[in-house]
Amino acid sequence: MNPSASITDLLARLRPDSSPCLVWYGPEGERVELSGRVMDNWVAKTANLLAEELDAGEGTTVGLRMEPHWRSLVWALAAWQAGATVRLDRARPAPDVLVSADPEQLTGDSTHQVLVAPGALQLRWPGELPAGVLDYAAEVRSYADVYLGLDTLAADGLALEYDDGDLIFGQLLGQPAPARILLVPAQTAWPEVLREALATWQGGGTVVLVHADVEVTQRLLDSERVSARL
Repeated sequence: MNPSASITDLLARLRPDSSPCLVWYGPEGERVELSGRVMDNWVAKTANLLAEELDAGEGTTVGLRMEPHWRSLVWALAAWQAGATVRLDRARPAPDVLVSADPEQLTGDSTHQVLVAPGALQLRWPGELPAGVLDYAAEVRSYADVYLGLDTLAADGLALEYDDGDLIFGQLLGQPAPARILLVPAQTAWPEVLREALATWQGGGTVVLVHADVEVTQRLLDSERVSARL
């Protein structure tokens, strides 16, 4: 592990970077490419929404009930930027903030509930929004592009809860792994997707994230210049 590195450091490295940080292939044939600068922008907006609208901060749990997607990676980084804990383990108590792309995943046990439009570039939830539920895609764009909250995160603060254990912030970032890596969530568990994405961004690489329904062809691998896959 690299205890000197932090999410704050990682986002500061991404902020001025105009090169591709994340490429997403969705089930409807969409391809979305985010530079480091654009990724940081989305993360800052989401962290501001968390802090200002959903009262999130150190000690808050954010339940991420979404499959790996460019927007769910933004949510994970934003929760950490705000000092909150990302909870992937659904067997644990209800989180303070529950985030999903599926209304059936929502329960009345969390203080705040958020629906994230599943389409790669949808600007609002496609349909009727349940009462008391926040529409992420419709709301997030109004928040500031810069997050002015926490400058540092406590290394012993709880960052990630998943089925097999927990990670504190001091354990979240390991050794940089520069690559243009292909991640297929159908073959890779959520915690591993997060760990590989963080290591790739630390090393200045690019994450190519592919929806489970997208066929990974040689043409895709060649066009994205994939140098590693998981």
